[in-house]
Amino acid sequence: MSVEEVENTAREAAEAEVGTPAAKRYAVHPDYRVNVRSGPGTHYSLVKVLPYGASVPINCQQEGERITGPYGTTTLWDNIANGQFISDAYVYTGSSGYVAPHCA
Repeated sequence: MSVEEVENTAREAAEAEVGTPAAKRYAVHPDYRVNVRSGPGTHYSLVKVLPYGASVPINCQQEGERITGPYGTTTLWDNIANGQFISDAYVYTGSSGYVAPHCA
């Protein structure tokens, strides 16, 4: 079974469990342990640090502090869980713009 098939199976199982579509997962740059913040900027409190090779769901995105990372410079921040944000500059989405809805 390919990685994509495994991810699709896991996503389908999550959807069946909760009855709503699961957020697509995106790879964090493998050379970085990325800080997860409570809001869209480095002045927000540190929630946790992601391990090398992490992948994350992007539930929604919003504008915040400008950050430069391995995937460029951006003001986009990705909400990966309730009260948890990482800069989109560290996430490979294949786009320099929004790939998820704006956070409310």
